[in-house]
Amino acid sequence: MRWWDTSALLSILLEQEATEDLKGLLASDQDIAVWWGTKAESVSAVSRLQREAQLEPAVASHVLKQLDVLLSSAWEVQPLEEVRVTACRALRVHELRAADALQLAAALVWAEHRPTGLGFVCLDRRLHEAAMREGFELSPGS
Repeated sequence: MRWWDTSALLSILLEQEATEDLKGLLASDQDIAVWWGTKAESVSAVSRLQREAQLEPAVASHVLKQLDVLLSSAWEVQPLEEVRVTACRALRVHELRAADALQLAAALVWAEHRPTGLGFVCLDRRLHEAAMREGFELSPGS
């Protein structure tokens, strides 16, 4: 099981440079862990692309349906007090925005604060760097 950031999940569903590599990674281990806010972050990103006319409404609808399928079997970290406390620490330690700090904090809670050897799939540069500094094994690699 690997932790999947919203950026990586969306790259599986929207054709991007990393799509094929990430599809292969998911095929090798279909068990995914995500943050409770992943769905809202994803809907926000897809809706923005649709508003900006970068996605046709039918394509956006299809992507959101595929997202629901992916998330239906995901292990999801809920918005616990432990996540908030860990996110506040992450904001003081790493160069992150609030949503990314919550993402990292949820992953750390999932990892029981022992991330060494656990996979973290992410395309966001800042979050990737912070997760690496925390001890996760990053995909795609550094």
